Amino acid sequence: MTDPSRGATDPLTTWHRLAASCVLLDGFHALKHAVRFHARVPVAVTTDRGAALALADELAPDVRDTLDTLLTEVPDDAYRALVPRPHPTGVAALAERPSRETNLETLRRTPRTAPVVVLDNPRNLGNAGAVIRLAAGFGATGVVTTGTLDPWHPTVVRGGAGLHFATAVERLTVAELPPGPVFALDPEGDDIRGLKLPDDAVLAFGSERTGLSAELRARTDHLVSLPMRPQVSSYNLATSVAMTLYHWSATGGASA
Repeated sequence: MTDPSRGATDPLTTWHRLAASCVLLDGFHALKHAVRFHARVPVAVTTDRGAALALADELAPDVRDTLDTLLTEVPDDAYRALVPRPHPTGVAALAERPSRETNLETLRRTPRTAPVVVLDNPRNLGNAGAVIRLAAGFGATGVVTTGTLDPWHPTVVRGGAGLHFATAVERLTVAELPPGPVFALDPEGDDIRGLKLPDDAVLAFGSERTGLSAELRARTDHLVSLPMRPQVSSYNLATSVAMTLYHWSATGGASA
């Protein structure tokens, strides 16, 4: 969604006024996805409008007209002053974060047609972003993190390529997890190949370093393991989520 008041003030002034309260969309693809999934974007800048719109013509014709309205060209030095790591596409924008109440309503609504992914005490910001991107691609209901990692941290949003707006993303305690049977990934669990994961499953993944917390393990209904060659210690977190969501979809999940 575009802001009807856009154009009333200088975009750089608008940016500085809103930066502390909005989500940074870093690069063309993050902006494209945010717009595609109805984010409210009050300001968007680029160092080269022609190049950005050419990308839209090639990769996102469905949102090209919206981007044409949103994007304001600014000097390269002004753009670099706005973002911590300039993106190769020279595009950046600010978006309003979805309301927590709306996300919680989505996560708690039953019956669900797709699982919720839970990252239990994750540590790596990039991995969390990759998981959100995967969850959006599979049509998961949402991604929940427990612990201290903020799933809306700019590095997570960058890793998610703007797809935070395509699924419900929130940080909760284990006690606040959405309803549904909890299937937690653990090397000692039942082989996932012999199971069918229900659409209302809560799929829980432990941290990259320490695995499942005791609190999450106590809440778990089923321990599930992924096939793995002996003497290989673990998979990357995002790889584990991808394998699990693929199994859900391939065995009759809603996106099959």
